[in-house]
Amino acid sequence: MLVVVDIQGGETNTSDEPDAEVSIPLMPGYDAAMENAPILIEKARERGIPVVFFQEAHRRDLIDFGRELDGAEGIHLLEGDPGTEVSPAVGMRPDDYFIRKRRYSCFFGTEFEILLKGLKANTLILIGGHTDVCVHYTFVDGHQHDYFMRVVTDCVAGSSQAAHDASLNAMEYLQTGARRTTSEILQAFDSFSPN
Repeated sequence: MLVVVDIQGGETNTSDEPDAEVSIPLMPGYDAAMENAPILIEKARERGIPVVFFQEAHRRDLIDFGRELDGAEGIHLLEGDPGTEVSPAVGMRPDDYFIRKRRYSCFFGTEFEILLKGLKANTLILIGGHTDVCVHYTFVDGHQHDYFMRVVTDCVAGSSQAAHDASLNAMEYLQTGARRTTSEILQAFDSFSPN
């Protein structure tokens, strides 16, 4: 299963002004890393591999942030804000699997496990952001639920290059061979035969 983690219209209040307030830090090349997502999504569809899209979204009264604002992140991804919607670039369709989440992990407080059981999934391939937050926590939770976990290294990006690299190393530590490239995943999809 291909898991598209929080590729949304705009996670930050970005600006070219050096002193502009940013709600979530992004590593250089963040947007460029997401450019492989539509290619992977289309190939998965072509080969009959399920795709599930996740959207982090918070209530406007901020009640569901919990401890999330205790760290480096400011208020972000509020319901109804244009940047909160799943990015149109990924080509999500009305009949696609879609799950809204309030916290970092795709497993936490969502119906993800029900969907995984229904689809008889055993391998989860993660793309999106942030490598060091939502992708990493989803990877760890999937690992602890005994799924084979893969992360597409050139289709994820983090809050900084150092955090991105450290998270990829930590994921590889949990499952040897977890780090894969878009090219490797496309080859694997080509060899996939749905039951």
